[in-house]
Amino acid sequence: MHAHGYAAIAADAPLVPHEFERREIGPRDVAIAIEFCGICHSDLHIARNEWGFTQYPVVLGHEIIGSVTAVGPEVTGFAPGDRVGVGCMVDSCQTCAPCQGGLEQYCSVGYTATAGGPDGAGGVTHGGFSNVILVREEFVLRVPDGLNAAAAAPLLCAGVTTYSPLKRWGAGPGNTVGVVGLGGLGHIAIRLAKAMGAKVVAITTSPEKVEAARALGADDVIVGTTMDDFGNHAGRLDLILNTASAATDLNPYVSLLGLDGTMVMLGAGSGPGTPLITWQLESQRRSVAGSVIGGIGETQEMLDFCAEHGIGCEIEIVQPGEINAAFERLDRGDVKFRFVVDLRNEARA
Repeated sequence: MHAHGYAAIAADAPLVPHEFERREIGPRDVAIAIEFCGICHSDLHIARNEWGFTQYPVVLGHEIIGSVTAVGPEVTGFAPGDRVGVGCMVDSCQTCAPCQGGLEQYCSVGYTATAGGPDGAGGVTHGGFSNVILVREEFVLRVPDGLNAAAAAPLLCAGVTTYSPLKRWGAGPGNTVGVVGLGGLGHIAIRLAKAMGAKVVAITTSPEKVEAARALGADDVIVGTTMDDFGNHAGRLDLILNTASAATDLNPYVSLLGLDGTMVMLGAGSGPGTPLITWQLESQRRSVAGSVIGGIGETQEMLDFCAEHGIGCEIEIVQPGEINAAFERLDRGDVKFRFVVDLRNEARA
């Protein structure tokens, strides 16, 4: 299947228009005309080969909303015209214990990434900065009618990345959740935690973001980065979602946790940070954990939850020719809170 999109061709080069071939539709495939695709910070990392595994050329994008155009003969759950979504995964082994348990993101073999990962045939997968994509039925999500299509796109990554640990660590009435960072992940984490019934405390290094955090639903805001900044708030939180992408000193944040509290690391940053002081953990039986996106079933649950509670992402829509400028602005932190590429004209091309 012939396709076109916008590809990274080198670490130091802008994205350029790119023609490429997708496989022909298979028995269990769903063909999707892409309408919107969010821009995630990981797209920037991969485009610039900051994680060291990028194969060029590569079409990025893994927060996809579109319409079904065709289905394979064995597909039973979708039909042409359905509004659907595709997140970070397009396949997994489907047989290992994590996959059998609905945790495809932890596939023992390794899931197939929507964009920028091995395609199993010696090439690289191409993602949502394009006009069309083919996805195995089990990895296609149904987008509820109550969700705005463009605002729903980042939910396929940022939404489930924050929803999954909130569910796993029991966010809800009677507990207090801290959210570090007010970017693409952080802003949706605040909305989700609030909708689950938790008290939400935003944690930011920027005093100018206090009002924005409250507007998103935060009950309180802590500003700072050091033990001295956080001294009056020690032991206050039950759970922290740390969405910061930069390596930093985690000890002040750990100090905010109460007995048996957990901080979950979600930002896909790199580089060494300040070592944890073990007494910080031992003294209150605190934990530091990690979490990666969410399984397909959990992603569908998250979309349904967002539709029920009227939750979407705050977005700025850009055209395909503006992706490079959006990357530069994303690198500067100049976005509130997520870029989404409008690909509807590409889908019709």
